Amino acid sequence: MLTALIAVLGTLSGSLLTGVIQHASQRAARRADEAERALSEGLTAVAELAAALADHRRAMWVREDLRLRGEDWAEARAESHRTRSAITVPLLRVQLLMPSVAAAARAAVDATYAMRRPSHESELAGCRDIAIQATDALVTAAGRYLAV
Repeated sequence: MLTALIAVLGTLSGSLLTGVIQHASQRAARRADEAERALSEGLTAVAELAAALADHRRAMWVREDLRLRGEDWAEARAESHRTRSAITVPLLRVQLLMPSVAAAARAAVDATYAMRRPSHESELAGCRDIAIQATDALVTAAGRYLAV
């Protein structure tokens, strides 16, 4: 009788231990999957923001170059409004998914927006260079974040 009781208790404790280990293993796998998904979403958000910034820099270059040369820039202005609008969603995603990268993202956006209304072509070129450097700094900050 005692032997049977010990056998039953041993079986129950083995089942309980197996269940606890399985639960912990599933929880760890879920956390790993969630972390991988978050990194993937962060990478996508940064890539989309960098592309939107490049598009807006190009549109602003064309717009302001036409304006400085005294040419009709109405169509270029409309295009720059479209590209500026395309920055909003990826910026928001970077800020929400990667809070430690948010300041670099905001700085890259602000530097790109600063290409507006330069007084001469060399100022426009300088603003573009600053915007490119700020975008590069964003990519570097995101790379550090994603490497962790």
